[in-house]
Amino acid sequence: MTSLRQRMIEDMQIRNLAVDTQNTYVLQVSMFARHFGKSAEILGPEEIRAYQVYLTNEKKLATSSILIVICALRFLYKVTLKKNWAFEEIIPAPKKPQKLPIVLSPEEVMQFLGAVASTKHRVMQPACASPKRFV
Repeated sequence: MTSLRQRMIEDMQIRNLAVDTQNTYVLQVSMFARHFGKSAEILGPEEIRAYQVYLTNEKKLATSSILIVICALRFLYKVTLKKNWAFEEIIPAPKKPQKLPIVLSPEEVMQFLGAVASTKHRVMQPACASPKRFV
């Protein structure tokens, strides 16, 4: 185990990060270093940017996967290596896509509730959503 890896693991343990988080961060930093064939300690902002472009365009990773890599690299450079960088500029996080919820029309709600076969479950339907009021 390299001294950088050991130091990073100790930093994560001091901050009481979950074991799975520690393993994930170490794996992501290791993959970053292997991509360039150099220690992460000597890699800088240009390599970080190139790696983000690689993950986005070539590997086509989802935003959530890229965010994990970014968190790992930010931890490494900010906490373990104590770099005094503007991290939001040097290691920017991609914007998460906003997904609108699926909203059913009143007719679709009535059709859905009408499909309930059990009398017991039909009684549990809210009175305002039911076509008939139960007395």
